Amino acid sequence: MSAEVRSWALVTGASRGIGAAIAEQLAAAGHGILLNYRSNHEAAEQVRARIVEAGGAVELLPFDVANADASGAALASVLESDKVISVVVNNAGVSADAPFPALEREAWDSVLGPTLDGFYNVTRPLVMPMVRRRHGRIINISSVSGLIGNRGQVNYSAAKAGIIGATKALARELAKRKITVNAVAPGLIETEMAAHAPSKDMVKLIPMRRMGTAQEVAKLVRFLASDDAAYVTGQVVAIDGGLT
Repeated sequence: MSAEVRSWALVTGASRGIGAAIAEQLAAAGHGILLNYRSNHEAAEQVRARIVEAGGAVELLPFDVANADASGAALASVLESDKVISVVVNNAGVSADAPFPALEREAWDSVLGPTLDGFYNVTRPLVMPMVRRRHGRIINISSVSGLIGNRGQVNYSAAKAGIIGATKALARELAKRKITVNAVAPGLIETEMAAHAPSKDMVKLIPMRRMGTAQEVAKLVRFLASDDAAYVTGQVVAIDGGLT
């Protein structure tokens, strides 16, 4: 199956939620999927099964994006194969909310690691192959918390704002090589991560008066990964029902 796929997309944190929806949308667009996850093998297998059932190609690629050695080893094995990775979606991330005076160092590191270290660990090894091919799509999943901040989320807001800065800087570096780099900033989305949020109160602040869906975010990512978005780079696209 791998030999028949011309283009592969690596999606991190893709065993559930937005990441899983993105993997399925990119598979439907014709990309082979390298489905990254850290430890939830059962959930990853379920996503893999859905993609295969729909006629797509997918391989599981488990590693912790925050771990430089693990990331390097996993990606080296991919780069040594015949797979051409043309799309990278940096979606992996966690939240550990607390008022700032109660925010422990462990909670700070646990949130910034997957987002910022993960971006570096995953993206850097894949950039030069894209440069040599003069083609690539790098899409980073940020958040409206990185745009406007959110109480109790200093760590999460810092991580997501940092990925926006990285997106804009890298987009300028790679534009002349025909590689686009964009960020997607979801608002309140119906996922497991948002399950504990005070959704009723927050929904009142959203002009559309509803939460978004993972599929709506995934379809935006699918567009940014497509040839139709070849002239879109360095952008942060909020998908939040008008919240920002």
